[in-house]
Amino acid sequence: MKGIKQYLQSQEDIQSVINGITSGMNEQLVAGLSGSARSMLVSVINQSITKPVLLVTHQLVHAQSLYDDLVVFVGEENVHLYPVNELIASEIAFSSPELRSQRIEALTEWTKNKSGILIAPVAALKRILPPPNYWNKYQLTFTLGKEIDIEKYLTFLIDMGYERASMVTTPGEFSKRGGIIDIYPLTEENPIRIELFDEEIDSIRFFDAETQRSLSKLDEIIIKPVSELLLTDEDIMAASGKLEDALAISLKKMKKSEVKEHLIETMEEDISRLKNIERFQEMYKYIGYFYDEPASLLDYLTKDGLVILDEMSRVQETAVNLDTEEAEWYSSLLESGKMVQNSRFSYDWQTVMDNMSQQRLYMSVFLRHIPNTNPQNIVNLSSRVMQEFHGQMHLFKNELVRWEKGEFSVVILAPDEQRAEKIHSILTDYDIDAVVTKELKLPVEKPTITVGNISGGIELPMHKLVFITENELFKKRVKRARRQQKVSNAERIKSYQELKVGDYVVHANHGVGKYLGIETLKLNNLHKDFMLIRYSGDDKLYVPIDQIDLVQKYVGAEGKEPKLYKLGGTEWTKVKRKVQSSVEDIADDLIKLYAERESRKGYAFSKDTEMQREFEASFPYQETEDQLRCIAEIKQDMEKDRPMDRLLCGDVGYGKTEVAIRAAFKAIMDGKQVAILVPTTILAQQHYETIRERFQGYPINIGLLSRFRTRKQQTETINGMKKGTVDIVIGTHRVLSKDVEFRDLGLLIVDEEQRFGVKHKEKIKQIKSNVDVLTLTATPIPRTLHMSMLGVRDLSVIETPPENRFPIQTYVVEYNPILVREAIEREMARGGQIFFLYNRVENIDKIARDLGMLVPEARVGVAHGRMTETELENVIVSFLEGEYDVLVSTTIIETGVDIPNVNTLIISNADRMGLSQLYQLRGRVGRSNRVAYAYFTYQKDKVLTEVAEKRLQAIKEFTELGSGFKIAMRDLSIRGTGNLLGSQQHGFIDSVGFDLYSQMLKEAIEARKAGKDEENIKPFEPELSLKLDAYIPDEYINDERQKIEIYKHFNTLETGEEISELKEELVDRYGDYPIEVENLFIVSALKMHSKKEKVESISEKNNKITLLVSEDRSQAIDGSKLFELANQFGRNVQLGTENNKLKITVKYTDKTKERYKIVEDFIKKLNTVDRNG
Repeated sequence: MKGIKQYLQSQEDIQSVINGITSGMNEQLVAGLSGSARSMLVSVINQSITKPVLLVTHQLVHAQSLYDDLVVFVGEENVHLYPVNELIASEIAFSSPELRSQRIEALTEWTKNKSGILIAPVAALKRILPPPNYWNKYQLTFTLGKEIDIEKYLTFLIDMGYERASMVTTPGEFSKRGGIIDIYPLTEENPIRIELFDEEIDSIRFFDAETQRSLSKLDEIIIKPVSELLLTDEDIMAASGKLEDALAISLKKMKKSEVKEHLIETMEEDISRLKNIERFQEMYKYIGYFYDEPASLLDYLTKDGLVILDEMSRVQETAVNLDTEEAEWYSSLLESGKMVQNSRFSYDWQTVMDNMSQQRLYMSVFLRHIPNTNPQNIVNLSSRVMQEFHGQMHLFKNELVRWEKGEFSVVILAPDEQRAEKIHSILTDYDIDAVVTKELKLPVEKPTITVGNISGGIELPMHKLVFITENELFKKRVKRARRQQKVSNAERIKSYQELKVGDYVVHANHGVGKYLGIETLKLNNLHKDFMLIRYSGDDKLYVPIDQIDLVQKYVGAEGKEPKLYKLGGTEWTKVKRKVQSSVEDIADDLIKLYAERESRKGYAFSKDTEMQREFEASFPYQETEDQLRCIAEIKQDMEKDRPMDRLLCGDVGYGKTEVAIRAAFKAIMDGKQVAILVPTTILAQQHYETIRERFQGYPINIGLLSRFRTRKQQTETINGMKKGTVDIVIGTHRVLSKDVEFRDLGLLIVDEEQRFGVKHKEKIKQIKSNVDVLTLTATPIPRTLHMSMLGVRDLSVIETPPENRFPIQTYVVEYNPILVREAIEREMARGGQIFFLYNRVENIDKIARDLGMLVPEARVGVAHGRMTETELENVIVSFLEGEYDVLVSTTIIETGVDIPNVNTLIISNADRMGLSQLYQLRGRVGRSNRVAYAYFTYQKDKVLTEVAEKRLQAIKEFTELGSGFKIAMRDLSIRGTGNLLGSQQHGFIDSVGFDLYSQMLKEAIEARKAGKDEENIKPFEPELSLKLDAYIPDEYINDERQKIEIYKHFNTLETGEEISELKEELVDRYGDYPIEVENLFIVSALKMHSKKEKVESISEKNNKITLLVSEDRSQAIDGSKLFELANQFGRNVQLGTENNKLKITVKYTDKTKERYKIVEDFIKKLNTVDRNG
């Protein structure tokens, strides 16, 4: 792209703009700029001057698209995006951290280098920021070999907004264990581990939040703040005083006594928190009181810097609207006694303009006067957005002739060299003489293909330049490599299985009890850790930590308290027996199904063709790893000669349809027909539109069978299916009618099978018998269950959401009509639509009327479950087609209905809904590449129940995380089972807890596969009783949850390599381990080898260690070989028998640990003494 910038720089009109900047001209206007021409101009200016640039747009979406272009032109390190929410009210609510982390990183990098471009929407200029000297001060540098004052550094981290945790898994946390400090900065993809030797920094390394293991080493790291509200204790104290004064003045002016009371209550609590130097989320609303000299973004730009305002008239209009909205919101706070008078949350637009002392450059599409500006230099650069050719090369050739006559340089931009060559060969096929070059030098004579990437092609008539992208030529969008979202799936570790004191647990032999923590008991002078569980009647059970596998966290339906059992009672045995027999029935059915399927013959599809690869490459978004894995699994199944029966699970919007489309394309390439069966007319319509768009340009005939088609159209489609002229048909249960026949059906795709009726399901089963079937479902299926089904039901799971450009901005707020109105107006202003969720049918029409009065220009529709199917479909179709702006609906919002234009969701009484329900609903927005907003509201001044509060707290947490894993694993897991196993299983699952149920199912399936009883497949567990202090002392790991995690890890060790890895992990995470942990490794090694060689028990007393080998293993041993082995160990080893079991005694005199090494070696060598060996 270098050649383009150099060429433009040499053009006279552009040179005059650059000269204007360098000579200190105050204001300039460049008109005629459309599309990518703006970013080209900005990049040329940036290259020609040495000062920093602040580029202001009217909206965040425009800032994002300019950022995408400029990354290509000037490189990622020279351009920064500063994303800000336009709604001041939502800035103050609980908001997601992703935008905050981007802002912190952008501001830090831009100010550090004193050069480059910062792009921000106008709302960013209105923000109150800490003075720049604070920003530079609040950064912590850790350098290898440097000595630090640990306590001072930890206090500083708290000032920077970090929270102390026992284990770091989420951005914004830090922890300290012994000489190890872990920190998770918002601006890094992985957390940092700093190891100290006394006070000297011994090592700095990144680690993986999920495994907690170290990754790569560093010599130095600069830790940036987590919060933009950087405050000293003195600032907080001073603000509490200012607020007290403001409160006194406000109370004098107030008339209404109930408003006064409310204000006193709200303010006094906050003032006392500030006096105690407490830092809390809602502090942001007092931002106007914290700094003596508050700053704005303009203060971070050097005095000689340049401000470029894109579409200045729209910037001004947006800024004034924001001022008005903020004033209305503030007056509603005053009226309800939630804020003191004369407060300030941001700068008004006039103040911003008064403080803008830097040079300004205005960019505009049209040449016209812009109010409040006085440009000394006006340049008109005409530019046109490139037309789209949609692969019609004759149109493109006509344009080439026109450009050639006008002596234009034509540049075609390809995303990579491979595509450049591909475009070249296509143009050659159409007799277009083009060249490919790596180094572009303008002007050019022939159409020239080079590697580059801009958001859209443009024509610059005055400079005789044309830029065309693949999108204009072939309607092919370039996939932008997006930065991975910061939050890893580490949250899965913190997941639902994590035990806290007070949680319900299930012991496999004793039933449901309450977990009370880990206790270290001293027995016969040896320490041992036990899990303490309380049962009904205050009975207590001490479970040795090596039996931790028998205990699992109880996971049942949300909000249901399980029943505690009595220790030693018979009730638990009965319950377990009932569940066991139901699990066995399911296992029998699954195995039968599996066997039938294995024995059937189907069609083996051929390997992928070149056309398939090309089709997949045209997908406009980057596939997630999960999508790629699922696609590979499905294709593998299709290429086998047995019929596929695969279930594809993935949350709403996770890209299941795209996976299915690829399978359909593969089937059609082999001359087979495909049927896609969906439960509703609307879904049929949506799939039809999607598939039509994806198959555009390929010789594929698509049919649709649903109520929305006329009888004539339906007859044509049915005939086409019979003759084989229709390749793929999408339809509701109409596809299952008697009059519908296929010439050669190869693949059936069923969407949400559980929503079809019994008759239809039977019909689907008949079709299934000899064609490949792919079933899609949006009900999440939890991992534990999915593992237990492995090998019986072919499951593909998409767990990662597609990388959306923006995570959904989620707010949990009190219901406030002004906030609702602003949210609706803002969405309508950008041409979007709104879901308003209200879950009571009896009042829903009134709510819709109220909304209509609140926002008179909004067209409001209503949808609920008491409407007939036809009525409901008509409303949703009207909404889809843009006839309504707001849809007031119950939770009936169609699962899977994709309305990409809906990017704002408002939920009334969110506190009354289940977590997973809220999570699913939130997935209804944010389906396009716009910023999406979700507002979870609860009634004003309502005292929430404890469960509701917990729920909203959880939403706030996952708001802060931007990650859905943490949420609702509990009730998602319960919902997931119905799909696979039938809903009658819910009662059984609730009675024993989800994990134990999954385990029982897994064992029942394994037993049937192996043709044995459950009892015979129980793992072999040796018993060890050694004179060793083997446990994890509190001084080494004092957090119980981490302790349990490590004990579980010890229990799963199966190889010497795994033991070495765990040793490394412990040293990495907690420093050198003490003798007691060393002893745990000795016990684990003995246990591991005993399992392999079927040694039933190892016991130690009176200077002797005795081993008993199981009866069946003892029978397999060759006596003479055994004596030879014993001789290798000398007189210390004696052989004998006890109850038909081989007994080995090892004597010792010294108390060193060598004795255990001898025992371990002997057990390891038992595999050399087999009769058949």
